[in-house]
Amino acid sequence: MVNSPKYIAIPVKTGYIKPGESYNIIIERAKDLLEDGDFLVISETPISISQGMIVDEAEFEPTILSSILADVWSKYIWGYILGPIFRIKRRTIENLRKLPHEARTHKKVILDYYGLKHALKPASEAGVDLSNVPGTFVSLLPDKPGMVALDIARKIFKDPGRDVTVMIIDTDASYEFAGRKFTSLPIAVDGIKCDLGVWGYILGRFGKIIGPTPLGISKSHNINETLKIAQTAEDYHKKNEMDIETVYDMKNMFDGDITGVTIEMLNSVEHTPAVIVRMC
Repeated sequence: MVNSPKYIAIPVKTGYIKPGESYNIIIERAKDLLEDGDFLVISETPISISQGMIVDEAEFEPTILSSILADVWSKYIWGYILGPIFRIKRRTIENLRKLPHEARTHKKVILDYYGLKHALKPASEAGVDLSNVPGTFVSLLPDKPGMVALDIARKIFKDPGRDVTVMIIDTDASYEFAGRKFTSLPIAVDGIKCDLGVWGYILGRFGKIIGPTPLGISKSHNINETLKIAQTAEDYHKKNEMDIETVYDMKNMFDGDITGVTIEMLNSVEHTPAVIVRMC
């Protein structure tokens, strides 16, 4: 009988990584904790923000299509009909039914950057993140996450000389159905079919969630092991009450309208942009 490997999670804590600020701070905080063979699992949002992959939604004007997608498709059709049929989470249904007018602009951003099949997803479209960003900004997916993971792994190999695997993940789910792994997100590592948009989201209702989605990795690993590592990191974040994983976490933490959140406010709380996952 072969025992399944067990993992421990070690948090890497930093201040708020500001737009355009180097992600090397993650390496600095992690390097004294790392051992050969570790996985350094990094959330996608701090990488996106570091790259300047952020957009101010206040600069966009909603269109007829984006308004229909927000006010009719997401709020009513998904909130009252499709959501209950596909048994999506109750909290998601309640949030869809209370979508604010600003959702029209958000849909416009999704249409412009990722297209209709992603804008048709009722929520968490294309992995665009409204949390951990100031004011009316949102963060897009990171640019070339596989190359970023490789760059970080090479820097760690140079100093402090540790041979580790770096992975960048998104909390949006990957699914498995009929033996195939897939995600609605525009990008994912090899072994997970990606860029399915709303069709992946719907098909996922008939499959099973297999964990958060790895977007990029510094060196290839068995996809099932990769997913277990990603899930271990995600489990840590879910248990950490101080983590700001969603826009609703941010609302609760800062007690009100997220459009008034500043970089100074975000910097006032501790952030965990990465988790070291170690086999034990």
